[in-house]
Amino acid sequence: ASDVPHGIRRLPNWVLTLLAIGTLYMLIVAIGVIGDGFKGLGKDAAEGLFDFATNPFIALFVGVLATAIIQSSSTTTTLVVTAVGAGALPIEVAVPMIMGANIGTSVTNTLASFGHAGHKDEFRRAFAASTVHDFFNLFAVIILLPIEIFFHPIQRSAEWLAGALFGTVLPDPGQADLVGTLTDPVVDLLGMDGLTGLLPGSDVVAGTLTILLGVAMIFFAVSWLGKILQVLMVGRAKAILEKSVGGHPLTAMGAGMLVTIAVQSSSVTTSVMVPFAGSGALTTRQIYPLTLGANVGTTVTALIAAMAVTGDGAKLALTIALVHTLFNVFGILIIYGLPFLRSLPLLGAETLAHVAAERKIYAVAWVLTVFIVVPALAILIKVLFT
Repeated sequence: ASDVPHGIRRLPNWVLTLLAIGTLYMLIVAIGVIGDGFKGLGKDAAEGLFDFATNPFIALFVGVLATAIIQSSSTTTTLVVTAVGAGALPIEVAVPMIMGANIGTSVTNTLASFGHAGHKDEFRRAFAASTVHDFFNLFAVIILLPIEIFFHPIQRSAEWLAGALFGTVLPDPGQADLVGTLTDPVVDLLGMDGLTGLLPGSDVVAGTLTILLGVAMIFFAVSWLGKILQVLMVGRAKAILEKSVGGHPLTAMGAGMLVTIAVQSSSVTTSVMVPFAGSGALTTRQIYPLTLGANVGTTVTALIAAMAVTGDGAKLALTIALVHTLFNVFGILIIYGLPFLRSLPLLGAETLAHVAAERKIYAVAWVLTVFIVVPALAILIKVLFT
């Protein structure tokens, strides 16, 4: 990817590996810092932060908008996991927020397709290959959100799974907290007991600043971790993707998942494929399963975040991280698994791409409407009328 600074590309692999470990450490510290900030705010103020998102649809739009603006579902979901773990966000609100983050993250590769806007046929192919991601995520939410609101299958499955993993695969935070031992000194140094606690003002001010510091750290850590891993993995990742795309859809899904776990960003995986589509080397149908694998792979960041949450909220944090994974798995099983639904995202993407190739304004309108205008308006109306 072109957004990796030149200086980083020239570093030897052992330095990059150390930097990757450093940014991962920073991510885990950031989660501790945010948790510390929520505690400082006190329970009422912390819960008040998400009051406007109590309606599941508004929570969904918050997820879409936040992710579209910061261009990273990993960042949004990590924040949601941390807020749930700290008791600031109820799980019923967090579930649609995670679904929204899934939609918001597909804006990145759609934007990548605009690089082909100068050539009509290239743009048509690139735009179709990137919006198949948008359509799949939209259909997944349209199908699963109403079912989730009434019957909670994803939340219940995640709770069951978290219960099964807890104390077996994952140590019970009460007994062994290796992560905490490694990160607590830094969290104490930066948080309410240290740096932000020294600032003038009330606990609420200090708590808010602590949360903002943690958010900035997560944002920085996630984006740099992605950049460093891209350089470490770039040749290998591209080779894996190219090799797998012509084969069985499940192979392509697996490759999309593995590469996304390796580079910690579904946007990277899906955006890498856009030029292949533009040039006609790959069809939208071939790229489609790869995108779905990337959707599952990107949920690993939230799982890492959940393992860094300790104390009473640890199990809740793990539950919401698993919700993200299961939402994508259920989406694939239903939409890709059922032949009559499978071609819907393809049909939507190819129809939209035909229209957009004739008039670029429709492509711009699609991005702005789906990812920015509709979510922002919905949130604004809710805030104004309540």
